Amino acid sequence: MEKEIFTHGLQVNRRHFLSKLSIGLGSVALGSLLIPDLFRGAGSGMSAEELTGVPHFAPKAKRVIYLFQNGAPSQLESFDYKPKLREMWGEELPESIRQGQRLTGMTASQTSFPLVGSIYDFQQYGQARAWVSELFPHTAKIVDDICIIKSMHTEAINHDPALTFFQTGAQQGNRPSMGAWLSYGLGSENSNLPAFTVLLSKGKGNGQGVYSKLWSNGFLESVHQGVQFSSGEDPVLYLSNQEGMSREERRKMLDRLAELNQHSYEKLGDPEIQAKVAQYEMAYRMQTAVPEATDLSKEPDMIFDMYGEDSRKPGTFAANCLLARKLSENGVRFVQLYHQGWDQHGNLPSEMSIQAKDVDQASAALVKDLKQRGLMEETLVIWGGEFGRTNYSQGKLTKDNYGRDHHPRCFSIWMAGGGVKPGIVYGETDEFGYNITQKPVHVHDFQATVLHQLGLDHERLIYKHLGRKFRLTDVAGKVVHDILS
Repeated sequence: MEKEIFTHGLQVNRRHFLSKLSIGLGSVALGSLLIPDLFRGAGSGMSAEELTGVPHFAPKAKRVIYLFQNGAPSQLESFDYKPKLREMWGEELPESIRQGQRLTGMTASQTSFPLVGSIYDFQQYGQARAWVSELFPHTAKIVDDICIIKSMHTEAINHDPALTFFQTGAQQGNRPSMGAWLSYGLGSENSNLPAFTVLLSKGKGNGQGVYSKLWSNGFLESVHQGVQFSSGEDPVLYLSNQEGMSREERRKMLDRLAELNQHSYEKLGDPEIQAKVAQYEMAYRMQTAVPEATDLSKEPDMIFDMYGEDSRKPGTFAANCLLARKLSENGVRFVQLYHQGWDQHGNLPSEMSIQAKDVDQASAALVKDLKQRGLMEETLVIWGGEFGRTNYSQGKLTKDNYGRDHHPRCFSIWMAGGGVKPGIVYGETDEFGYNITQKPVHVHDFQATVLHQLGLDHERLIYKHLGRKFRLTDVAGKVVHDILS
C-alpha cells in the first residue's frame, strides 16, 4: 500500500509527488529537500504523525545547549530563598509539612530531621526582583535574561533513575535521550557534524557517574546517538585515519563498504544497515569539520576572560561552555554538557561553594556571548540538575556545617533564550522550601516545553517499537505556555 505523506496540510504519496514533477535528478533532489523522509523505506511503518525531518509548526528555537548539573545542586543555596529555615535552625521538620514523604536509604534511619537554612546570603536582582544566592554572583547579573523555575518536581528519588528520567523521559534505560529525539524529529542543521553531541566535566565535589545510556539512541536508529567529544588531541575517538591510510584510500574503502552493505540491505531489509552506512559517511565528513568546529585558538582574549580562566583548560566546564557555543554556532542541534560533583550529603557549605565557582561565570558568559552574537533567540539554554535537596540536615548538624539529602518534591532550574520569557520567576514553594504551592512543573512538562520551542508537538513525535508507540513524554506532559513569549 502506498504510504501517504502529510506536510503543511497537503496529503500526497510518493507516486503522486513524483508524477507531478519530471523524473530527473534535480526533481528527485528537490523532493528529498522538501520532504526529507520521502525515500524512507515503505516497510518502516511510519504513519502521518510520525513523519520526521520537518517541524510540526514554526519553531522559536533551532538549537539547545543543556548545562546539566549532575548530582543535584541545592535550590536552597541557589535560587529558592527561605529565611524561615534560618529562624528555625535545628528545630524539627513539622510532620504536617513532610506529609509522610518517602525518604532515601541514607536518611530513612534518622530519628530527627533538623531544619537548616542556608549560611549564604541572598539578594534580589533584576526587574523580577529574583532572589539569588551570593554563590552565583555572575548569574545574578543575567537574571533579566533568564527564567527561573522554582517549582520543578520529579518522581525519582535516587540519582540514576532521576537523571535517566530527565534525559530520556523514563527511569529505566534503553530509551532514546532528548537529544536523540530531536535528531530523529528534526535532523541536523550541518551535514558535516552530528545533530547531538556530549561534553563531560567534573568538579571537586562528590561526583555521581554519567553513562552512555544518557545519550543513547535507544530504539531509534543508531545515527541519532549522541557523539561524545573529549578534551584530548582527538575530540572524537577513532575518527582519524589509521597510520598509513590516506583520505583517498579511506574514501575508496567506504565506497566499497557501502556497496557491500547495500547488498545486505537488499537481502535483509534491515534499516540499521543504512543507518550504519550513514554513520560511516558522517565520520568521514567529520574528519575535516570537527577540527575546525572545536578549534578555540582563534577566540579573542576577551572571550576567554568572559568565560573565566578555566576556559583555557580543555575539559573544564568553562572550556566546554565555550566549545558548546561554537558547536551550536556551527549547527549542532543539541549540545549536552554534564558537570559532575553536586552530590553534597555532607560538607555542603565548603563543597557547594567550589562547585558554584566552577560553573557560575561560564554559565552566565554563555548567555551573554550568545546574546552579543545575536544567537540567543534561536538557542535555548537550560541549567539544572535531576532533583532538589532537603530542607533538613542529613547526619549531624553543626553551627557551620551540614548536608542535604535528595528531595524530588521541589527544586529550581533556569532557562534562557529560544522563545522563553526573560526576567521572570515561575512557580513557588512553601516557606519551608519543601512543597510546591504554585504552578508545579513536572519533568514531562519541561520536556514537552523544550520540544515545543523547537517546533515539535510532543504528542506527535512518536516512534513505534515492539508494537507500542513511544514518545519522550510517555503518556503525560503539558507545555508550560506561561513561560513562553
